[in-house]
Amino acid sequence: MSPTLFRRPLAIAVSAALLAWAGAAQAEPIETAARQAIVVDYNTGAVLLEKNADDLMTPSSMSKLMTVYMVFSRLKDGSLKLTDQLPVTETAWKKHYKTEGSLMFLPVHSMVSVSDLLRGVIIQSGNDACSVLAEGLAGSEEAFAEQETRKSREIGLTKSTFRNASGWPEPGHQMTARDLSVLATHLIRDFPEYYPIFSEKSFTFNNIKQDNRNPLIWENIPGADGLKTGHTQEGGFGEVGSAIRNDRRVIVVMNGLSSIKARAEESQRLIEWAFREFDDYALFKPGDNVTDAEVWLGAQKTVPLAVANGLTVTLPRTARHEMKVTATYDGPIPAPVKKGTTVGTLTISAPGMADQTIPLVAAADVPKLGFVGRIGAAVKHILWGA
Repeated sequence: MSPTLFRRPLAIAVSAALLAWAGAAQAEPIETAARQAIVVDYNTGAVLLEKNADDLMTPSSMSKLMTVYMVFSRLKDGSLKLTDQLPVTETAWKKHYKTEGSLMFLPVHSMVSVSDLLRGVIIQSGNDACSVLAEGLAGSEEAFAEQETRKSREIGLTKSTFRNASGWPEPGHQMTARDLSVLATHLIRDFPEYYPIFSEKSFTFNNIKQDNRNPLIWENIPGADGLKTGHTQEGGFGEVGSAIRNDRRVIVVMNGLSSIKARAEESQRLIEWAFREFDDYALFKPGDNVTDAEVWLGAQKTVPLAVANGLTVTLPRTARHEMKVTATYDGPIPAPVKKGTTVGTLTISAPGMADQTIPLVAAADVPKLGFVGRIGAAVKHILWGA
């Protein structure tokens, strides 16, 4: 019996579920003065806005987030402790003390805890703290930067290259807005025990108090809790920001703004737009029966189909009422059917967004009929057809 392509439009009841869904969604169009920008829904991965998001750019201090990722990773695997003391070498000290870059003001030849150095990087944006951490973890800043580049590829940063730990302008030290959004997602998701450091408003070291440069956590923006700003002459003013409201998180990356004021206003404007124009809609829980597919020569006549990990989509609020969900599979599906096997697709369509296709898997095992059962099914097919 040859398989037939089945398409089944489904009436969907919204329920709790979760699956990373990276389809680009559109709402009321919005312009941004940033040279590069991307706005991402953290829960689903949906890109809500992008502008030159894959252009290589000077990331300035926003690239310190990769240094933080490397330190968090060592803390998580137990090879480093917050209480560990690292030396402030003359090499690290001399590299920064006469520059115009931001500093933690580390005394040369002193010993400083990893906990303090992390806050020096995240809150004070200290270039000297980055160099001390790099030397302490890799022996030299050059070796550390090479490690950063290798690790960045492992976690999905496809274009970034690191030449130092601080983001100080150096030929070839480049990132993209999309890579920064991926890095921000990893920092939030992989290190919940350390991520709250990003929302600390000030830090005092060596009797010098410095405030967090991130405007989002100072502007009474509900749910804002990270991450990092940056500025250089070439890159302009940039921001990697995030906020969470009612379990929905938005990540904003932008660069190339003209001033501190423009950066603060634009980051707030894009975050508010993302929360106002879009929402997450849960369609299926893990294991929910999406539809039933016919089975050929199986001990059961049908097999339930499901989305393996559940399904949540991000849609413009104005588009959700016109959403269509269609299940497609080649059937009848020949037995035996193994649970978890991909046997079809689920397509979500809505105005203003590209169709998104999700695999459908068998939600149960269906063994093959025994010999007598197969003979009976064959006779029925000959006599009466499918």
